[in-house]
Amino acid sequence: MTDNKSIVQQALTALVATGDVDALAPLLRDDFVHHRPDSTSTSKAEWLAAVRAALVPLAGMHVEIQHLLADGDHVVMHSRRRLPGGTAEIAVVDVWRLDDGLIAEAWEIIEPVSRAAANLTWWEPADH
Repeated sequence: MTDNKSIVQQALTALVATGDVDALAPLLRDDFVHHRPDSTSTSKAEWLAAVRAALVPLAGMHVEIQHLLADGDHVVMHSRRRLPGGTAEIAVVDVWRLDDGLIAEAWEIIEPVSRAAANLTWWEPADH
């Protein structure tokens, strides 16, 4: 039986290596839900269509997995992704929930690496 970390790694590898969203589809449950706060897609079909559209300008993106951690039915992947045609880099944290060997839910946080320092001040008290 394939473990959850392997399933998530297989999904990302298939997607990045082939650029083919159809390679990802069989790894998602039919009732898959994507929870990214700014997302306009939630269902499996909507999310796959959004990923398909996003892959066009991202062809050739380099993905380096920094951490891949599993706890029960959840897998967390932290990756750094270098966009094609430049030096722009993003840090991405994906949280995946698996059910019976298929990805059931996903959460995603994306941050441009060049702007990371600006986000370190959110907890500082305002001047009174």
